[in-house]
Amino acid sequence: MSALVLAFNALSLAKQFVVAGGMVTLVAVFAVGVFVTDFISHAVTQNTAAATALYVDSVIAPILPDMTTTQPLDEAVERALDETLSQGALANRLLSFRLWRGDGTVLYSNDKNIMGQIIPPDDDLRHAFSGNMVAEFEHDDDEDPRGAVASEKPILEIYNPIYQPWSGEVVAVAEFYERADELNASLGSARIKTWLVIMVSTLSFFVILSVIVLRGSRTIENQKTTLNARVDELGELLVQNRDLSGRVQRASQRTTALNERFLRRVGADLHDGPIQLMSYASMRIDSPNVRDCRRPAPDRLEEIDTIKQSLDEAIREVRAICRGLVLPDVENAPLDELLERAVSGYRSRTGAGVEIVSGCSISKLSPSARICVYRFVQEALNNSWKHAGGKGQRVEQWSDGQSLTVAVSDQGPGFDPTRTSSGGLGLLGLKERIESIGGRFDIATSSAGTKLTMQLELDGLEAI
Repeated sequence: MSALVLAFNALSLAKQFVVAGGMVTLVAVFAVGVFVTDFISHAVTQNTAAATALYVDSVIAPILPDMTTTQPLDEAVERALDETLSQGALANRLLSFRLWRGDGTVLYSNDKNIMGQIIPPDDDLRHAFSGNMVAEFEHDDDEDPRGAVASEKPILEIYNPIYQPWSGEVVAVAEFYERADELNASLGSARIKTWLVIMVSTLSFFVILSVIVLRGSRTIENQKTTLNARVDELGELLVQNRDLSGRVQRASQRTTALNERFLRRVGADLHDGPIQLMSYASMRIDSPNVRDCRRPAPDRLEEIDTIKQSLDEAIREVRAICRGLVLPDVENAPLDELLERAVSGYRSRTGAGVEIVSGCSISKLSPSARICVYRFVQEALNNSWKHAGGKGQRVEQWSDGQSLTVAVSDQGPGFDPTRTSSGGLGLLGLKERIESIGGRFDIATSSAGTKLTMQLELDGLEAI
């Protein structure tokens, strides 16, 4: 039983409805069919019997004497009944006729052998004496226990009470049997039509409901499939988002550390360069050649020139540091113009040749993405100059509509990325900067050259 329940629950909603609804429909069709056909048979039998009883009563009643007496019927009444029942319409309709007194005496019968006998009344006869007409439809295989009639065809058995006209008292019961061939045919036709109507109407109703449930089940299954797919997609996006969030968090932490290193490096550059030169100039100002007016003019001029050269060198170094820190206007520049600016600045500093290959111009980039691209090209070219001497440098950018890719390559001897100094800010800084806005950074290096690649997803990149 539990296996059947599990199997049933495993079915779809439409199949469950067809199975359960089909069983209930079959039971309902059988129950309604039996009830309706039985009701129709009873109603038709009663109506037919009532019509026959009324007809027989209208023909027989005038012949009968006063039935309140206990005297048997005289010969004249018996002869009149014989002639009436053996001729005309009654002879064609009735197979047998009996007239009963209340004490069970057979006052009249087609079978003369039982006339005058007292036979204990059965339930039908007692019911008729209580004032109710009784009608029973008997088939050819039914048995008459009192042997009233023997027929191979269906008959209608009727018990009709006979009333005293002035008192309304039941004084006798007429028992007669009518040929029921037409009634049997009518009942058979009524049963067939009733079953057909019930089956067709119920089947049509069940089919319509099944179609509605099937469409609803398909809609539910499609929605369930779509919902499961959406849940799977959301699950994947959640995993990606969690991974990206972790990457961004780690990149932010490392970026903070890198910023501190960068500030220390800038401080070291300022301390070791311009500050040393300005300190040297400051010390030279306190020299006797400058303060002592009695010193020869050539010595004083030479000292002043030395101080001026030291200050000029400090200014040049400060400007060089500023050029590395300050970005040009990149907020409104197209991508190809942005690349051209980064390469032009590199060319002006080093004099090296760089080939630019631009696949398309993308204008919908956030300021953070533009700065990231600019710094990537700038730092990648500087690293290439440092490790490869600027040999065979090339800057490329392309897009497939979903992502933006920028690559900087050279034809130098390559290097081992695992052996780069952890305290450096170049490659590590690029990686952290790119990953902080959801991008990817790759290094491919060999003896034939090095290629640095960054890739940014365009979807949602404008909002960063």
